[in-house]
Amino acid sequence: MASSRSNTGNTCSSIWTVKQNKIFENALALIEEERKDRWQVIARMVGDKTSEEVENHYQILLEDLANIESGYVSDPYYQN
Repeated sequence: MASSRSNTGNTCSSIWTVKQNKIFENALALIEEERKDRWQVIARMVGDKTSEEVENHYQILLEDLANIESGYVSDPYYQN
């Protein structure tokens, strides 16, 4: 889950709730990437976020996924 943190030198001061993250993730699946107003539409769906906050949140998500896929984030250890 993407969260509030520094992103390439820019501070993302926006705090995202679990509910907002879920709406955001569902909206990414629903709203076409080619749509020019994609971030504005998703921001309206999430509520209380600007299109800039939504786009930045997406960039953080992409960075998180890249780190996971490249092995920079280890699998969690679960006790049986």
